[in-house]
Parts: sequence; C-alpha cells; structure tokens
Amino acid sequence: MKQAPEIHGFFDDQTNTITYLVWDPESLEAAVIDPVLDYDPADGTVDTQSAERVLEAAAENGLSITHVLETHAHADHLSAAPLFKAKTGAKIGIGARIRDVQKVFRPMFCADDLKVDGSDFDLLFNDGDRIRVGGLEIEVIETPGHTAADISYRVGDAVFVGDTLFMPDYGTARTDFPGGDARQLYRSIQKLLALPAETRLFMCHDYKAPGREDYRWETTVGEERRNVHLAACVSEDEFVKMREARDATLSTPKLLLPSIQVNIRGGRLPPAEENGVSYLRIPVRLKGGARLA
Repeated sequence: MKQAPEIHGFFDDQTNTITYLVWDPESLEAAVIDPVLDYDPADGTVDTQSAERVLEAAAENGLSITHVLETHAHADHLSAAPLFKAKTGAKIGIGARIRDVQKVFRPMFCADDLKVDGSDFDLLFNDGDRIRVGGLEIEVIETPGHTAADISYRVGDAVFVGDTLFMPDYGTARTDFPGGDARQLYRSIQKLLALPAETRLFMCHDYKAPGREDYRWETTVGEERRNVHLAACVSEDEFVKMREARDATLSTPKLLLPSIQVNIRGGRLPPAEENGVSYLRIPVRLKGGARLA
C-alpha cells in the first residue's frame, strides 16, 4: 500500500528554517521535523510562538504528535523539541552519531552536565532504521557531510533532507563546522540523487536565490540533479574544491554558539544557576597576535 503522508511546512523568517508537521491521514498520528524555538540573542529571551503555530495546526487537524525528529544538531536555531515532548509526550529522535558531535562540543563549552552518550534524546537512529508513525513508515538515511551526524527522513515519495541540500538554484550545505566533510557531503548528495526523479525533497532552509522573489522549500530529485553547485562540478574532486573554497568565504551563523549548546542537549537549556537562570557560554579567544595587556 502506497504511503501518502500529509505535509505542512512552517517557515520561520527569523532563521529561514522550515519546520514540518507530517502525519498519517488515517490514524492521525504525526511527527514534527526540525522544530524552532524563538530566541532573541539581544536580551537572551526565548519564546514559543513558532512551536505554538505547529501545535495549533496539529490540534485543528485532530493530530496526535508521537515523534519529534531532528535532522542534525542545528547551528542556526534553537530546537523546540522539549516543548513538544512536554505538551504531547512525543519522543525526540536524532542520528546516533550525535554522540560524536557531543564529544567535540562538550569540552568547547565546558558542558559538564552533558553526557556524550546521546541520552538527552529518546531515540538514536542508524542508517536504514524504520520509524512507525501511525500507518506511515519513515526510513532513516544517513547523509553526513554538513555535520557528522546528519540524517534524512524518507516517507513515501517524500524525503526531508535537513541541511544537506538547498533549492536547486541556491546550492548545497557548508561543511566547515567541526566534523563536517565536503567529500562526505558529495557522497550523501549522490545517495539522495539516486532516488527516483519524481521523489519530493523538502529543505530545512531557504534564503531565496538571486533573482527569486519567494521562499521555496519543496523540489524533486530530478530538479536537484541540476543543482547549481552540482552542474558546475562534474567530479567529486571538483565539488570538494568548490565547496571548501566557498566555505572559506562564509561568515559564522549568528546563532551558532547558543544553538549548538542547546541542540546537543536535545533542546534543553543548561542547568539553572543558584539564581534560577540558565546561562549560555561564549568562548572568547584572542585573534592572531592580539594582546589585552
């Protein structure tokens, strides 16, 4: 029996992130993919308006959210996964290699509360694993490269690719974060492009390519085979050379430091201090030969 999931995307214009609500129209069980927690770095406040939009849509459609699925530990927004778990009892899942990411970043932020065994998540997925959401079966596809732990989720004719790919007119993901690898990214992309041409691909972000006036986040494998970064690179080596040169010109995402600290913890904030407030750490390093004294 062909699976036909219902899919609703929610675009967050502060982080250019798309959160997906995916459900089985028969059982009305649903999964949320890559939920956003609103965070204002200017004053350190968080809000739940983006997540509440998804919860309201689920209620309007009579849905029961059973899973929150992360494609990776995001560097550009904080995850709202714990809110969905608290509100619905949903289990939070991510790729099993999140443990490698945790091992890299735990010492960088002196995150002594963090266990590097993935236990901040309820479910750790490996390539080929299957997740049941009502009558839907979601297949896990490992797609490392952007980070070591990236995975994509395939259900029916739809694949949620995280940050592996962008829309065909925009390109591919950066690979310069710790654990990223341009060669791995190329091979992950080829794995996705080997799927049937009519397979629908759903992006995690869109930034509007030059000349395009609207945001878009759905395309197909056939269209992605003409991706601007792939069309210009006929070999793996050419792609790696292009990707690494491009990465060297990119600025650091403005929410990188808070996002990573929260997202490697499964979306939870660091433990509160004696005054009841949670604090995020900002490493400070002297640049080049700079001296303060």
